[in-house]
Amino acid sequence: MKIKRIIQVAVFVFLCFVIVEWAVLLLKGGDFVVLNPKGLIGMKERDLMVASVLLMCIVVIPAIVMTILFSWKYRESNKKATYSPDWAHSRVLETIWWGVPCLIIIVLSVITWRSSHELDPFKPIDSPVKPMTIQVVALRWKWLFIYPEQNIATVNTIQFPEKVPLVFEITADAPMNSFWIPQLGGQIYAMPGMKTKLHLIADELGTFRGSSANLSGEGFAGMVFAAKATTQEDFDQWVLSVKQSPDALTQEMYDGLVKPSTYNRAATYVLKESELFERIVMKPMMHHE
Repeated sequence: MKIKRIIQVAVFVFLCFVIVEWAVLLLKGGDFVVLNPKGLIGMKERDLMVASVLLMCIVVIPAIVMTILFSWKYRESNKKATYSPDWAHSRVLETIWWGVPCLIIIVLSVITWRSSHELDPFKPIDSPVKPMTIQVVALRWKWLFIYPEQNIATVNTIQFPEKVPLVFEITADAPMNSFWIPQLGGQIYAMPGMKTKLHLIADELGTFRGSSANLSGEGFAGMVFAAKATTQEDFDQWVLSVKQSPDALTQEMYDGLVKPSTYNRAATYVLKESELFERIVMKPMMHHE
């Protein structure tokens, strides 16, 4: 009996520790970058996740607590527990454990419907500042970024001014992938022959980790990039420095980038092919013809 009690107490303490640790991480953000957003879209998505989890905890936490309490109270050694073999139904309890989850689902449905429209990745961010377009191409296994307005391009690194809405136009010249900067917002798929969009904004200065959120083969693990939010002045200086790069992104250079390679270093280019992104999007259809 002593061994059983020790096991029961140990399980109870472990579950309490897990619940407390989870609550602390949820409130403080911990090491989870999605819970430590640095942009408007990321903050709204974080709040949506937290609200959804807290609503579900209205059912989950009481269920865990009752499981522990009932297991302890009605254990074999407790002779004082009431034995009611003929008990089968309670309208009050049935109303609670069916009614409360139904109400939670209704609330979650409303929240989901509203947030699906508000956080539509194709929806522009409401801001008096002119947005900046960055074209994204998922390759094997690297990211190519094209700045059509600045006539520059980069590999595995991007830079942009803080508090400026960003319009990412995304495609792939490789197996389907997923573009993701966790601290700025959710992921969006990159698919050959298609152009998707994602609107993000960085409200703070900093360097944020970007990555592939979709398994795409051998070099998937090394398909990461740095997304740096700077002041407008620093961004302008960076653009000028990139324009001094000895490397030019021509069609020939791009054909070399398309070839599979793993753990690629960051690189910068002067853009020489203004229609390059559109040709990449149309490439599967041209091959089909």
